[in-house]
Amino acid sequence: MKNLRLKSARAALDMSQQQLAQEVGVSRQTINAIEKGDYNPTIKLCIAICHKLGRTLDELFWEEEGTEE
Repeated sequence: MKNLRLKSARAALDMSQQQLAQEVGVSRQTINAIEKGDYNPTIKLCIAICHKLGRTLDELFWEEEGTEE
């Protein structure tokens, strides 16, 4: 599932994928893969991204699941 919340938060700060990647110590390709939903980051990386973007884990990474009946 694409992470549009991450992309939106990054864009709101006028930050490129490359800039965010440098700030958190990963490659631009890693940030791209997270935004595309192709990579599930570690909790450590999630927290680092949240700190740099000024958001919480819930705001950027929590996925609501449908209820099973």
